[in-house]
Amino acid sequence: MSKGYRQGRIGEEIRKIISDLLLHGLKDPRLDSLISITAVEVSGDNSYATVYFSTIDRDSEEVLDAFNRAKGFIRTEIGHRMKLRHVPELTFKYDHSLDYSSHIESILNELS
Repeated sequence: MSKGYRQGRIGEEIRKIISDLLLHGLKDPRLDSLISITAVEVSGDNSYATVYFSTIDRDSEEVLDAFNRAKGFIRTEIGHRMKLRHVPELTFKYDHSLDYSSHIESILNELS
């Protein structure tokens, strides 16, 4: 089943809010590095949201731990900034697509 229009809008708004919190709201020093929120997937009933992130200069496990510790604060901020009856439960996952693309690029460079 395809993702609905509403889930896409909610996911994009959550991505913007978390990106803004990374710049201005979160005080954890582990989240001060180059972290990018690449995507947010919201479940069909809007009760769960998976937040995908990538980082360049930090260990992904360290950043994942910091996100999990700040999960309550992030959900509270999403609730304040969005007009939702129920704020989705957040799950954070490291996005491996940048690692994969650099691996493919190195293979292609070896071939030429």
